Amino acid sequence: MNLLAIDSGTEHLSIAVCRGAAVWQYAGAGGARASTDLIAGVLDLLAQAELPMALLDAMAFGSGPGSFTGLRTACSVVQGLAFGANVPVLPMDSLLAVAEDARQLAAPDTATLQVLALLDARMDEVYAAHYAYAHGQWRVLQPSALVRPEHVQLPAPAAGLGPLFVAGNVFAVYADRLPAAVQQGGTVVPALPTAAAMLRLAPALLAAGLAIDAAHAMPSYIRDKVAKTTAERLAEKAAAASAA
Repeated sequence: MNLLAIDSGTEHLSIAVCRGAAVWQYAGAGGARASTDLIAGVLDLLAQAELPMALLDAMAFGSGPGSFTGLRTACSVVQGLAFGANVPVLPMDSLLAVAEDARQLAAPDTATLQVLALLDARMDEVYAAHYAYAHGQWRVLQPSALVRPEHVQLPAPAAGLGPLFVAGNVFAVYADRLPAAVQQGGTVVPALPTAAAMLRLAPALLAAGLAIDAAHAMPSYIRDKVAKTTAERLAEKAAAASAA
């Protein structure tokens, strides 16, 4: 299978191309740099793979949750490239990609496991979702949600789900705010929604019929705003002053 995968929804830019079993990858800075480096990175990997864009089976992108700007960048680039090449688009759950990255890093040979995936959402919040993996297939146990770090909950014990991994990029940022039960209740794995993880997820998702026309590709934001209002900022300052 020939695939292109892109994620720019975190502070890292990740691109990967596969041609059959061979994989080419690029990793760089996200944020504002992503819009500068993304297309050049895609074209360079396709050239290395000697893979014309029109021969791709699909283009996958991290659809969120994640950075508003990063998600829009990946979506718009994939839309433009896929439309021009007449290739279907595969929106990819970014937290599922975190779970897959953690599985590959920590337990690639484990047949059954579960992952609580966490991504830094900024503004003192995290994105969280719970997944189970069994014999090559993922399923959602708890869909993506936006919560305060201290409100992240460890999944309730359940028979047959295998060991629990707590994965993501939140551990350094919110180390003093994540509940101890979360950090101690499962194996902690620093992980990201890498493009390589998306390549591994893509065949099953394509087989499930989840590819769409480029015109219909959309990011999944979850949060409906990216900045606090003036009133909210003033209220926080007043509360901090009172506490002091």
